[in-house]
Formats: sequence, C-alpha cells, structure tokens
Amino acid sequence: MRKKILAAVAVLTFLLVGLLVVVAVQPDEFTISRSATMAAPPEEVFAQVNDFHNWEAWSPWAKLDPDSTAEYSGPESGKGAAFSWSGNSEVGEGTMTILESRPHELIRINLEFTRPFADTSTAEFTFRPEGDQTVVTWSMMGQNSFIEKGFCLLMDMDEMLGEKFNEGLASMKAIVEADAAGPAGPDADAETSETGAAAIDGDSGNSESAADDTPPAAD
Repeated sequence: MRKKILAAVAVLTFLLVGLLVVVAVQPDEFTISRSATMAAPPEEVFAQVNDFHNWEAWSPWAKLDPDSTAEYSGPESGKGAAFSWSGNSEVGEGTMTILESRPHELIRINLEFTRPFADTSTAEFTFRPEGDQTVVTWSMMGQNSFIEKGFCLLMDMDEMLGEKFNEGLASMKAIVEADAAGPAGPDADAETSETGAAAIDGDSGNSESAADDTPPAAD
C-alpha cells in the first residue's frame, strides 16, 4: 500500500513538474495585431484614436458595460492625454495614457490594468496611406508573466483579443467612411428637391416655347 502511495505521489510530482516546465517555456513576450483598410484620409482616422473622447463610439470594450465610469485627464488629445475606466468583470479597471502621437502616422499608448489583475502593456496604432484609403493597424504588445503564460495555455489570447480588435476597427471604419462620404441629411435632400424643381420649370418653359412656335393648323 505504501509503495502504491509513493508511486502515485511520484507520478503527480512528475506531472506537476512537467506542467511547470511547459508553462515556463512559453514566450516571454506577446504581440497581437490586426489591420483594416478604410476609405478615408489618414487625418480623419488618426483623429478617432488621438482623442479618447471618440473611443466610446468605436471601442468594443465600451459596449460591454454601458454603466462603466470614465474619467479624462491631461490634454484633450495627443501626448499626455489619459483615460481611466472602471466597470464590470468584462472591462475591469485601468488607465490608458498616450505616450507618443505623430500626426497621421502613429499613436503609442501605455495600458495599465489594475483589475481583474495588475498588468502593463503597450498599444500602437499606425496609419499608412494607400491611394485614397488608409491602412490602420492596431497592435498590443507586452511581457508574459508566469501566470499569464499558464493562462495562454487555456485560452488563445491572439484569437480572443484579435476578434475585439477587428470589431473595433470595423466600427471605426463605418464612422470615418460615413464622414468622408459627406452629409446626406435634410439639407442634401432640399438641394436635390430644388435642383429637381428647377429642372421641371426648365422643361415647362421649353414646352411653352415649343407650343408658341407651333404654326397654326390649316383650315
């Protein structure tokens, strides 16, 4: 009996050591990146990221907890601007601060999480003109702690966060492309109506002129 217990302990110890080794050899660093092409100039897309006040309209995390609290500090936009949030378990709590802002080219952001666990990483947005469009790349990179390495064995972080990046880029694309297309509201409809009315008046005038020029019928 004793030998069986010792054998079981030895097996469990071997499995535990093996698991720890597998976790330890996972990458020390991570990078997650997604891109999207938007039919808008770089300056229009850049403005959506450079001002944290705009993020609520396209950030996928803003939709996860409508009751989360937000606080803005520092400049309105650009380097030094900061945004702190606190919400449910899906959004957690933390602060984003813009570290570098190169107009229409790059924005680098420091991400400091305090909940559900303390961690720090870096986010980058790059904007590359391509004809009359802009290729936007959203990336996140950082260090993997031992616990995070173990977590990555259970979940595909690239797939999970990458899906959110794609969702956010799609929302941003819809916003900037709608802005680039110009207004299509009541003013545009009124202008169209006025143009149509002018065309009708012109046709009516032509019809009257044609009627005046018609020779009388023979008796």
